[in-house]
Amino acid sequence: MAEQTVSTKELKRVLGFGDLMGIAIGQIIGAGIMSLMGIGIGLTGRSVTLAFLIAAVFAILSIIPIIITSGTLRLRGGLYTVTGLLAGKRFAGIYIILFIISNVAIALYALSFANYFLDLLMPGGNGKIVAILCITVFYVLNFFGIDKMAKVQNVIVIVMCVSLALLAAFGIGKVSPDFLREDFFTGGMNGLFSASALLIFACGGAFVIVHESGEAKNPTRDIPLACIVSTLTVAVLYGFLAIVASGVLPVSEVAYQSLSNVAKTVLPTPVYYFFMVGGAMFALMTTLNAQLGWSTKPILQACVDGWFPRKLAYLHPRYKTPVILLTIFYFIGILPIIVGFNMGAIAAISNIVVQVAFVIINIALFRLPKVAPEEWKVSKYKVSSGMLQFLIVISVLGAGIPVYLLAKDLTPALLIGNIVVLGIGILYSILRYNTGQVKMEISYEAN
Repeated sequence: MAEQTVSTKELKRVLGFGDLMGIAIGQIIGAGIMSLMGIGIGLTGRSVTLAFLIAAVFAILSIIPIIITSGTLRLRGGLYTVTGLLAGKRFAGIYIILFIISNVAIALYALSFANYFLDLLMPGGNGKIVAILCITVFYVLNFFGIDKMAKVQNVIVIVMCVSLALLAAFGIGKVSPDFLREDFFTGGMNGLFSASALLIFACGGAFVIVHESGEAKNPTRDIPLACIVSTLTVAVLYGFLAIVASGVLPVSEVAYQSLSNVAKTVLPTPVYYFFMVGGAMFALMTTLNAQLGWSTKPILQACVDGWFPRKLAYLHPRYKTPVILLTIFYFIGILPIIVGFNMGAIAAISNIVVQVAFVIINIALFRLPKVAPEEWKVSKYKVSSGMLQFLIVISVLGAGIPVYLLAKDLTPALLIGNIVVLGIGILYSILRYNTGQVKMEISYEAN
């Protein structure tokens, strides 16, 4: 097999700022907002709008290391490259195992899409078939290249944002005249910050575009900017939605309820159906499409580095798509659906260890000036040592909150499951590294 078919240097550099924005927004806006909005209202009442803005700030603070690193270097292996660069080779091996396990979320998105689809359009249908067909459509789309995927993603994201904006537009005139006078801070300051911490999950996710660094035209300029702008844009949109969601009906009627209940109240029937398709269903489609696009890139570089067989990193000669890895992720998505695994338990077992890894990456940011001194000298994000240490503390706090939220409600079985998953990652990293087959290349460059 020719050398160029297994190199991240051969990825097509076709993604501009708009494409990265589409991927980031599509990743951030998921169907979770349909339920998290109600929980946020239950925790803090109508001040949920403020909670969203606080959540967006925390979401950005938690990815400061990604913003700084991706603004300094082209990272062809995404967070895998960041991990190896900052935390070391062995930790990169641990991270890549945890990363693979975390991608069972592909099945979760597809099953959630199927639930919305059946409830709205085909009651009594076969959810497994719908979920598998959904994954298959986006697998085929991603097969034909990241540029094709990005074009479709942009269209879907536009429709999704229009549908959410319609809810805000139709509902804003129906907000109670007494909106600003009552039902704010119903849970006190503790409720506000609890809601803000929870809503980080609704505002976060833009950082995944770092995995597309190898395919971006100008990653050091576009990726940090897209991370920040997409997060703030979605937060503002969520803020307007929060005013409608908490202000049209009494707080007691919408607390802990789905956003679809408010949509049914304020939208005409045809617009309501458009919202449910373009909002809830398209939100899942954009996230699924984006994940199939970026999930293969860290594994591609890990194959090049020897953590997995190099032949798995084969790139299609025309589309420059890692077709073997994409196919593996396709089966990672459909097999749990076919077998009927408990997806909630699997997600809970994998998510927290990935978040812990994220905290460690944030701590390791202090090594960036040492491991990439020439690039750091000319970086737009270069700061003093003292400021870098301050940013690390802030980012670790921002990333640590989701870890606490995920961990505090774990059952003993799920806690053991997390420990087992982490143990698997550590064991594989040690055994594979000791074979001598891991030869990690430099997978970063100035731009």
